Amino acid sequence: MPHVVRTTCRGRSLVAALVVMLALGAAGAAFAWYKFFREEPQPEWVTSNPDMRFKYGSIGAERDAGIPYWIFYVLPRIFPDKLPGPGGYASFGVVWEEGQELPVGFSKKVVGFPRVANNCAACHTTSYRESADASPVFVPTGPNHTLDLWAFFRFLIDCAKDPRFNADNLMAEIRLVTEMSFVDRLIYRFLIIPITKKTLLEREAQFAWLYREDFPPWGRGRDDAMNLTKYFMIRWPMDDSFGPTDMPSLWNLGKYKPENGMRMNFAGDSHDPYSVIIDSALGLLGAPPKDNDAFLAQVRWLQDYVSAKQAPAYPFEIDQTLATQGMRVFDGSCASCHASPRTGTVVPISEVGTDPNRIDTWNEKAAREANAVVRDMGIERPGLVEAPLTGYVAAFLDGIWLRAPYLHNGSVPTLHDLLEPVASRPTVFWRGYDLYDPERVGFVAQGAEAERIGSRHETAAKGGGNTGHTFGTDLSAPDKQALIEYLKTL
Repeated sequence: MPHVVRTTCRGRSLVAALVVMLALGAAGAAFAWYKFFREEPQPEWVTSNPDMRFKYGSIGAERDAGIPYWIFYVLPRIFPDKLPGPGGYASFGVVWEEGQELPVGFSKKVVGFPRVANNCAACHTTSYRESADASPVFVPTGPNHTLDLWAFFRFLIDCAKDPRFNADNLMAEIRLVTEMSFVDRLIYRFLIIPITKKTLLEREAQFAWLYREDFPPWGRGRDDAMNLTKYFMIRWPMDDSFGPTDMPSLWNLGKYKPENGMRMNFAGDSHDPYSVIIDSALGLLGAPPKDNDAFLAQVRWLQDYVSAKQAPAYPFEIDQTLATQGMRVFDGSCASCHASPRTGTVVPISEVGTDPNRIDTWNEKAAREANAVVRDMGIERPGLVEAPLTGYVAAFLDGIWLRAPYLHNGSVPTLHDLLEPVASRPTVFWRGYDLYDPERVGFVAQGAEAERIGSRHETAAKGGGNTGHTFGTDLSAPDKQALIEYLKTL
């Protein structure tokens, strides 16, 4: 009997211990889920308004590509020497609306803890000022001509490589701006900060071409999109190609008709807007989507939004009589490319004659491999064009007044300069100053303020050539003036 009692008691003790262990395990799992994985919806002020959703809404990048909010907050305080200038994140030329916590294109979302990531608006919201003392006007879906994305990418890597990026320094700075619970301090110190540092350092090899001394900086308002795709999506080794291009506008993407032979991207390397949005969003996510259905629903919302969004009207006075004369000049000199049926289709490089470096960054093999990566995620889309690149797409001209600098690589500052012979176009100017020049139709690109704020563009540098597109350069001065006046109306 005593033996039976001891056995029964031991059995009960084991059951009790097992129950305690299971309870502790469940509590631990719940704690881990709450602190690291739970997702909270963004506030209604973000999600209820389409423009605000585009500018600040999450596309899901916080989970794998996001930076913990408080680390993001203090980096400029700890590493001001690694910024391109004074002013914290503003020094990167981000679009920043008065009263907002974060710049446009930076989403904040709780995934276990608050994190910051980018969305499409970071590169596709523009700003301009009508006079030196005017407040900026912000245009969602416009090309962000002020953003120094090259410098921002390097800033994150350079901070992570610096010995000052450690828990002692970051926690000391974080304590100055917020009160954390004891548990959260431990989590930040021993998990979040070391993991963030490790994650950023793992990206260093993929960003290696940004550190090559034989490649110039992209400059404000440009990125090297297809090399980003090569090195981040299909993980190719670095090569010698370099083809930065202007940030494109996204307004009125509904005008692209793939069934009519139209292509997307500057070199026609993608089939349709749906594919472009998917690929761009995947680049921001930095990993396969957690939920394909939710991801594609967001893609479809973005496509509907940018398809319906129209180009902004020219904000200054237009001489309608002169513009009417200019329409006739346009029909005679420009419509063969910039009107149906050729608009949106590829013009051979031998015909347009512009800088070929963007074409050289991509090829048929890269397209096949990138398409395979996306298919392996279980995502179907027309995708990237599995064919050699032969030229550049004849651009639609809606909102052309706000898309300076011009040509695919932004190598010509104004429409006035674009109608000049190549030898008369500026060889050095400054990109990224937001003061508009209605006389030349573009942004102010010379002078002390342009030099102070902007980045220097040299047309002799790799990927920066301003040759080609000589159409209209032989027009008379009155016809050029009339043509420019007409272009303001588009």
